[in-house]
Formats: sequence, structure tokens, C-alpha cells
Amino acid sequence: MATGSLPSAQSSWSLSPEDKPILIAGGFILVILAIGTAYTLATQGTASFLSPVYLLQQLQVGAFLGIVAAGMMLVILLGHIDLSVPWTLAAGAMLGTAVGGPYAIPVGLGVGMAVGLVNGLGVAYLRVPSMIFTLGVNAVMRGFMVMLTGGFAPQSIATPLMSFLATGHVLGIPMPLIVWAVLSVLIVLLLQRTSLGRYIYAIGNRERAAYLSGINTRWVIIFAFVMSGGCSALAGVLLAGYSTNAYQGMGDAYLLPSIAAVVIGGTHILGGRGRYLGTVVGTILIVLLTSVLSVMQMPEAGRQIIYGSVIILMLLVYGRQRGATG
Repeated sequence: MATGSLPSAQSSWSLSPEDKPILIAGGFILVILAIGTAYTLATQGTASFLSPVYLLQQLQVGAFLGIVAAGMMLVILLGHIDLSVPWTLAAGAMLGTAVGGPYAIPVGLGVGMAVGLVNGLGVAYLRVPSMIFTLGVNAVMRGFMVMLTGGFAPQSIATPLMSFLATGHVLGIPMPLIVWAVLSVLIVLLLQRTSLGRYIYAIGNRERAAYLSGINTRWVIIFAFVMSGGCSALAGVLLAGYSTNAYQGMGDAYLLPSIAAVVIGGTHILGGRGRYLGTVVGTILIVLLTSVLSVMQMPEAGRQIIYGSVIILMLLVYGRQRGATG
């Protein structure tokens, strides 16, 4: 009995596989903050990088990426991926601003959810690999939007409500950050407090076993893709309000970072394991890394090298630990 109780005591003090990546990402955030502070002290004589105003501004910008990553995490937890993010985001913004008025935001969100529904049906019922199907849908959406606009930038502008949600403040807190926080609470409740959340993890671990246990795996997959499309469109609507208009290619910069934020935060790329807190931490890491490189006036080539190296390094660090425990 004594030997049997020892592993239990150790496990109560040891970190879970989901906690380690979060702590590693948090450590990288501290390193990035230290580097940024040292650079601003050396060049400007002030620690402006640590000022609350600057950090709050970075969180406001990071909220757009965080919203996209929230939807992406649900899909990755299933063991799938959504590569239609760039033009789902752009289509939601462009069509929302084109409609305008009180229907702008519902139309934008509806477009994103419709794209997600198509993705879900293709993956769940046609059994096409999600990487291939969503990439094809992204190309279709790109062609569709170019056809609607004639290849030119749309002339529509964001509605006042879209601008408020993107640039407004409540009690000093940026509205995008509030929207991201509300969405985060809903995602956490979904994953931790509902049977649907348990189904998502079960399908990610082994879809066939989940199906044999009585879970309607097809509908769960469709739901996740609809959520991913809706989150992408929501980010597009907010970005349109932030920049006052929608434009082609506005979602191109969010595909790889959203995937990276999810994976860096510890969500298994093959599904079945991950915590939403890790996605939040991964998002903050990417935003701060981008900010530091921008402040240091790093050339684009250097930014890409450092950006990719950090992602690979983090995946190697906790990926090896995960493999050892698995």
C-alpha cells in the first residue's frame, strides 16, 4: 500500500502535460518583456515597453488574433485544422461593411458561420481531409470576393457600432479586449462545463471510439467548424472597425499566427489535449514578440527568422517532454 500511494503523492505535486507548455510560454513572455525593456532603456532612456498604456494597446491588437485562435483551437482539439481563416475573415468584414447599418455585424458573422458550415459538412460527411477541404474553400472565397469587388478595394466603410467595438473603451478597457474576454469565458464554459466540450476532447483522442460510444461525431465536427468560421468573421468585423474599412487580404496575416498561438499554448496538433489558457498565453507571446521586433526596427526577413525560430524552439522544448510522458 505504501508503494502504491507514492505515485499518487508525486502526481499531486507534478505539473500536468497541459501545464508545462503554458509555463514555458509564460517564461518566454518574461524574456521578451525583458529584452524589450532593455532595448527601450538603451535607446530611449525609458522603460516605455512596460508602461500600462503600451501593454494595454498590445492586448487590444492581440484581441483580434485571440478571437481567431479561439475558434481555431476548437478545430485543432478535434484533430483537424481550418485553413480558410484568411478569406473567411476578409469575407465577413467586406460583406458586413457592404451591407452596412444594423445588419452589418449579423451579416458578417453569418457569412463566417456559413463558411464554417460548408467546411464542417465537407469534413464530417464527405470525409475529405480538413487541410485539403478548408484550403479549397479559402480559394473559393477568395475568388468569390474578387468577383464581387471586381478586383478593386471595396468602397464601403465600417459602421459606427463596428468602430466602437474595435476602438471604443469602457472604464478604460478597450472594447476588443472585452469582446475577447467574453468569448474566452464562453469557450472555457463550453470545454469544461458541457457534454459538448467532453465530446470534442473525446473525438480528438479517438474519433472511432467516440462514435462507438454513442457520440454524434459529425455534428460535433460541424459545430467546431461553424464556431471557427464565426470567430474568424468576428475578428474581421472588428478589424474593419479598427481600420474604418474592409480590404482584400486583411486576413492573410492571421492564419499561421492563430495556429501557432494554439500549438505554442500546448494544444496537441493531433487533437484531444489542450487548455484554453494556453491559447491565451500563446496569443500574448506572439503579439509581444511581434511588437519587440517592430520596436527594434528589425527587417522583415529577420522578423520571420526570429519568429519561426521561437516557435520551433518552443515546440521542441515541450514537445520532447510530451513525447516522453506519452
